[in-house]
Amino acid sequence: MWNTIGKSLWLKSNCLSHQNQVASDSVHRGNLALQKLSCNACLEENKACKCDQSFESCKRVSAVDERHAEANNSFTHSVINMTGMLIGLGQLSTPYALETGGWSSAFLVIGLGVICAYCSHILGKCLDKNPKSRSYTDIGQQAFGTKGKLIAATLIYMEIFMALVSYTISLHDNLNTVFSGTQFKVSWAKLSKSQLLTLMAVLVALPSLWLRDLSSISFLSFGGLLMSLAIFTSVACTGIFGGVKANHTIPALRLHNIPAISGLYIFSYAGHIVFPNLYKAMKDPSKFTKVSIVSFTLVTILYATLAFMGAKLFGPQVNPQITLSMPPHLIVTKIALWATVLTPMTKYALEFAPIAIQLEHNLPHSMSSRTKLFIRGTVGSVLLLVILALALSVPYFEYVLSLTGSLVSIGICVIFPCAFYLKICWGQISRPLLLLNFTLIAFGLLLGVVGTISSSKLLIKNLNRAHSG
Repeated sequence: MWNTIGKSLWLKSNCLSHQNQVASDSVHRGNLALQKLSCNACLEENKACKCDQSFESCKRVSAVDERHAEANNSFTHSVINMTGMLIGLGQLSTPYALETGGWSSAFLVIGLGVICAYCSHILGKCLDKNPKSRSYTDIGQQAFGTKGKLIAATLIYMEIFMALVSYTISLHDNLNTVFSGTQFKVSWAKLSKSQLLTLMAVLVALPSLWLRDLSSISFLSFGGLLMSLAIFTSVACTGIFGGVKANHTIPALRLHNIPAISGLYIFSYAGHIVFPNLYKAMKDPSKFTKVSIVSFTLVTILYATLAFMGAKLFGPQVNPQITLSMPPHLIVTKIALWATVLTPMTKYALEFAPIAIQLEHNLPHSMSSRTKLFIRGTVGSVLLLVILALALSVPYFEYVLSLTGSLVSIGICVIFPCAFYLKICWGQISRPLLLLNFTLIAFGLLLGVVGTISSSKLLIKNLNRAHSG
């Protein structure tokens, strides 16, 4: 849901401001972005501008539009954007994580929320030091040069890819439940019913990767947020009106399971790669820290509430995806299942957008806009089919999501923001803050290493069991 997964990334291009518009879910700003994108296409291809403006006028309008788009978000708008970027796949897995780790692991959820909010704050501090920095990778380059940019970009693309695999696994699992009583088979296809349904759903979503109209992608993003809220409401209604009693006892602590679930928790807060763009979109960037505090507080409350609610309702039988634990006969269950099915289909274009924009930016300027669109769409389609194949081969949602959190998200959310801040602002940091940031880096490395080892072992164990069976 995206948690997960916000989840973009906005890498050193004029199109970086477009990603802010994607996150803002604003039709007006989407149209503004489309106008600017059209003008930029004229400039890049050295063609006569068809924007009903002269060539020089087009450049001036493009610059004015960029400044307008970058400073158009109020405090409330920014909170909605950041909250929407944070709510994702992690929403599905928090009840399972709490039941697996014990109710004491809720302190880990809260602690990680506080840490990630602080890391969002220091990313803003890094942007204050260099107004030219516009993205997460720009901050990496500012701190550690080309190597910093390369490492940051690598982690970003890894997180996008692995998050999309998790989304597709979720799509597969929930589609299988939605059509559990339906007979569906194609004689020539050597695929199961659930695999065929997932393939069909991905093919339906495939054309969205060819979208260049950012206002359309913005609507998809807004749809994903609505789906997340529908799932939360459905789980609450199951406990209130569904006849399911919240009488299960949650264990106090299962210490041996903490490494495995830590990745699920950290992935729930993965959104830092887009925060620099949200910062640049604010009318008053000095309020960015307040935006981070409010947003992370809201999301942490939602996660903790859903975690306790799901664990109390379903106990040890709670599924890694809460929707699969809900009674199948209830109408709210059907709503939750369909919301979970539709969520990945709204996320594909949004998650692929940063890769597509960077790809298009790196293509020769002499190449026509239509050719660029064809290459962009083709690469996106092939990548999505690879993701589909991987998701069907490794259908273990909780382990893939946990591995993503421990291997990649912990670096993006905690380790690198602290490292960037130390390098960029070293002379202005007090000793207590120096100690705090070094401690957070050490904590992040520890959590990442033990979480990666634990989730990898569980994933390999289940793969071996499936192949031997």
